[in-house]
Amino acid sequence: MEYNILGRSGLKVSIVGLGCGGPSQLGQRANKSEKESVSLVRQALDMGINFLDTAEVYSTESIVGSAIREIPRDRVVISTKKHPPSPHSADPAGELRKGLEQSLRKLKTDYVDIYHLHGIAPEQYPFSLNSLAPVLLKMREEGKIRCLGITEAFVPDPEHQMLHRAVEDGCWDVVMVGFNMLNQSAMEWVFPKTLEKGIGVLVMFALRKALSRPSRLKQVVTELKQKGLVPSSCNSESPLEFLTRDGKASTIPDAAYRYCRHEPGTHVILTGTGNPEHLRTNVESLLKPPLPEEDLLRLRGLFGRVNCITGD
Repeated sequence: MEYNILGRSGLKVSIVGLGCGGPSQLGQRANKSEKESVSLVRQALDMGINFLDTAEVYSTESIVGSAIREIPRDRVVISTKKHPPSPHSADPAGELRKGLEQSLRKLKTDYVDIYHLHGIAPEQYPFSLNSLAPVLLKMREEGKIRCLGITEAFVPDPEHQMLHRAVEDGCWDVVMVGFNMLNQSAMEWVFPKTLEKGIGVLVMFALRKALSRPSRLKQVVTELKQKGLVPSSCNSESPLEFLTRDGKASTIPDAAYRYCRHEPGTHVILTGTGNPEHLRTNVESLLKPPLPEEDLLRLRGLFGRVNCITGD
């Protein structure tokens, strides 16, 4: 495994992070047993992955807690998240505290390394900054969290409007951003500022449906051509075939993970699965060298103007 320092947090993190939500939720959505999901987390740990990302809404915190129960706490970095309480709630600060306490119990630990406000839309950001961030800072003073994080709502906000503002504020140690070959906009609008300010970056959406299902990719590229966002010369049938030509990448998903992993400013690439072999394959891809420079330039030429899709 390879490791990075997660920006100014100082946390030493594996470049592969096990995402415990997403379509699989550690296999729970495929009706895997809790024992099987715990085993998958332990497999990840045995492979050198020390970054585990979960959330209140994923319902996998207790699985993570069971998996790390016998591991020295300082050998694992736990990231968890909570959707923001409503500004109309009678006690938003109390709800946030209650959420953290519940997460700590499920995770069977007395602190989390990164506690995020989860899926913050642009219109939610002022309340998050002014009313909720002070609560998080207080909980950090109490030793219940080590770092403050915020994650974007990438599906309705593929242009990163919320993060445009968040990266300018000094309280967020870590951000989670949507980034992939088809929507490269974070390279222009997020990463330069996180690099400048030393903010840790977790990447989600590195691999989505359009990068794993040829029929969906064809549909997405056709739609983007109609909008004038990719060159009309782009081949809708096999727009990314050049990435696997001559064995440069084994598959499009292999190329997709490598693309994100080697982008300057990214620290952890999240991958979620309930399948042990799938996990091994993803880790192997993320540990491979960068894509050839000419391929990166070609990808930029094809999708560098796209800022309206997530890749799903």
